[in-house]
Amino acid sequence: MSRAALGLLLLTASLCGCGALDPYPTVPRATQPGQPAGARVAVCYNTMKSTLAQLQSEAQHECAANTVAEPVDTDWSMQNCPLLLPARATFVCTAAPK
Repeated sequence: MSRAALGLLLLTASLCGCGALDPYPTVPRATQPGQPAGARVAVCYNTMKSTLAQLQSEAQHECAANTVAEPVDTDWSMQNCPLLLPARATFVCTAAPK
């Protein structure tokens, strides 16, 4: 096995083992026509590995208290998310029902 192949294998194994593919917060997408107003949060994620529950949990963690993270948009612009987590889900933080 060549050194380059061995290095790539070790890099891949370390990324998978340390949770580097877990969803994380990023810059939200600008408001699109027809979407609700409110504070916006976004999460980078891997469409093959991440679950909706993981995304919802991460977005809810970023929203203020007494609000609920409502999904409004998904895009695949790699300006804000890296190659291994190419999707960005944008949420609006709306007032929690009483």
